[in-house]
Amino acid sequence: MLTQKQYNLLMFINKVNREKGQCPSFDEMKEAIGLKSKSGIHALISSLEERNFIRRIPHKARALEVVRMPRFKPQAVMEEEKKREQALQNASAVIPLYGKIAAGTPIEAIADETQTVAVPFNMVALGQYYALKIEGDSMIEAGIMDGDTAIIRKQEQADNGKIVVALVDDSEATLKILQKDNSLVHLIPCNKDYQTRTLPAERVKIQGVLSGIIRQYS
Repeated sequence: MLTQKQYNLLMFINKVNREKGQCPSFDEMKEAIGLKSKSGIHALISSLEERNFIRRIPHKARALEVVRMPRFKPQAVMEEEKKREQALQNASAVIPLYGKIAAGTPIEAIADETQTVAVPFNMVALGQYYALKIEGDSMIEAGIMDGDTAIIRKQEQADNGKIVVALVDDSEATLKILQKDNSLVHLIPCNKDYQTRTLPAERVKIQGVLSGIIRQYS
């Protein structure tokens, strides 16, 4: 099995060869692998050549050809990749927290730009996002509880069946399942104790679509 530096150098040579059609320079290899001297690169190249991973092309400058790729990654490389993956999973983005939204009776929308909340990167893909605190229990059958933080992707259109932030009469916001029916909009709760609210489409504006829920346990 290759060492970590042998493996990294082989991957780098292969990548540059494929992207640029020529072998990287010794200075580029040295920088990519993190070595201070060219002699270290020469030693790595010799070891890869001896093990038939690369070969030199005679009478041609900067001519190294990758003959074969390793079947297994070095343990050190796998551990490094695992650490990077865990770091990405633990990384977070900061989005604005706009206050509370009723998951029961609609309340006035609150947009406080001074408050923020950190959320995992995997919950916020491309686009703009904001967070809202849930009040009420009308969406409990969708797993949305009082006190949860809803992560909302900003958008003004949504398909039927999506859980949306609906702004009613430009003053009341609520989190409900959207169902559009010609000139009517149905805001559907997920709790048998609540009734669907049906409104003319012109009274309802979509403010975003639910992307995820964050819950804290005390």
